[in-house]
Amino acid sequence: MYKASKEFRKILPQVDLVIEVLDARLPGSSENPMLQQLRRDKPAIKLLNKGDLSDSERLQAWLDLFESREQTRTLVTSLDDNRIAELPDLCRALVPRRPNRSSMIYALIAGIPNVGKSTLINRLASRRIAKTGNEAALTRMQQRIEVSPELTLIDTPGMLWPDIENEASGYRLAATGAIRDTALELQDVAAFVAEFMLESYPARLIQRYDIDPLPDDEIELLEAIARKRGSIVAGGRVDFEKVSRLLISELRAGELGGLCLETPTEFADEQERARQRKADRAAAKKARRKRRAAK
Repeated sequence: MYKASKEFRKILPQVDLVIEVLDARLPGSSENPMLQQLRRDKPAIKLLNKGDLSDSERLQAWLDLFESREQTRTLVTSLDDNRIAELPDLCRALVPRRPNRSSMIYALIAGIPNVGKSTLINRLASRRIAKTGNEAALTRMQQRIEVSPELTLIDTPGMLWPDIENEASGYRLAATGAIRDTALELQDVAAFVAEFMLESYPARLIQRYDIDPLPDDEIELLEAIARKRGSIVAGGRVDFEKVSRLLISELRAGELGGLCLETPTEFADEQERARQRKADRAAAKKARRKRRAAK
């Protein structure tokens, strides 16, 4: 990740705009705050991929937020449509032709790991260029891809920021596969997903798992799903490892329906609480140093 950010800083002065690929299921958590700082006044396109797996109603609030930013446009794409073909025209709208200059637009395309960036590049170029797969961090080096006579993409490895202060964001990233499955405890991630589904999409749970009435908390929900799906071990005990893997895999595959795991308001509140906790820790550390110095 450090190498990727270093390459980004090096190439940025040479590009006309920045395309950031986000996961439409978690637009806030998949937006890299480092990119916002590094791109400065460069035009930007927020390309929200996996739109077919998202909740269009909740997603619209994010589109409105991004479009309200200066020199920022949005595009929602998915595997079952060809909206990625609109990208060259959108780039041209943000970077008009200039007299006595080449008409070529150089666009840096970036995003967190496993957001589908390589698949989009291959579809746009109509040929296999970038390596794809359902695993984080497959793109290892920067490469240039001329996708049309007027658009060259500069692809970069998936880049996460060094410290995910928002705990809920960490669980969302783990649930969707943006970070490796070994990064967080699988059962903790499943419990987070179960709690979210109970609060935001209870009808989906009833429909998918035929559990009615629904239990009151996430652990009871995991137990109920385990009994429905046969995730039981000797003695009638629940196999939490198996049912956790089942719930997360079904979320990733879209079998729970289109989901948006956060709203702009929820995300902003979480970010503010995370910043306050960081400030409190820094203040406590400073106070300890003062006490030690006084002694």
